Amino acid sequence: MAIEAFVFDAYGTLFDVQSVSQITNIEFPQHGELITQVWRLKQLEYTWLRTLMHSYKSFWEISEDALIFTLNAIGQEASPAQIERIMDKYLNLDPYPDAIDALTALKGVPLAILSNGNQEALDALMQNTGLGKHLDAVISIDKVRKFKPHPEAYELVEARLNVKPENVMFVSSNAFD
Repeated sequence: MAIEAFVFDAYGTLFDVQSVSQITNIEFPQHGELITQVWRLKQLEYTWLRTLMHSYKSFWEISEDALIFTLNAIGQEASPAQIERIMDKYLNLDPYPDAIDALTALKGVPLAILSNGNQEALDALMQNTGLGKHLDAVISIDKVRKFKPHPEAYELVEARLNVKPENVMFVSSNAFD
């Protein structure tokens, strides 16, 4: 078996989702870290539940729903402008410091992202961070409307890259991937 492509998860693997705390700490002093942690857990929970219920919403919509839930759960009221500023950080997440070096070191084989993120948000993130120029493909689960770890989400890699699953190295910080 030879590795013919490397595919990465985006959120939490190439991009630091905890970098959202930069804005949550500004908007909600003394609550920023808690908001960031609970928000991420709710995002994942909502993706799994929506897949099980066959009730798809984009990751962007789920993220906003999870943020609003989180703020309500900890007793914080947010203006629409605050929600927008916090959500905007998801289009400008910080790449991990070694992300570009890792992608550069792997140059020569197809490199891609497979993410629960919706395509528009992922495209904006790639553009805003410059990471997209190091990738051959950015694949969103939008096409199958089922979030990872549903098997149909991973099948998108073979369809897009024309590489058999056994020849793909999938890299993720998520234990469920």
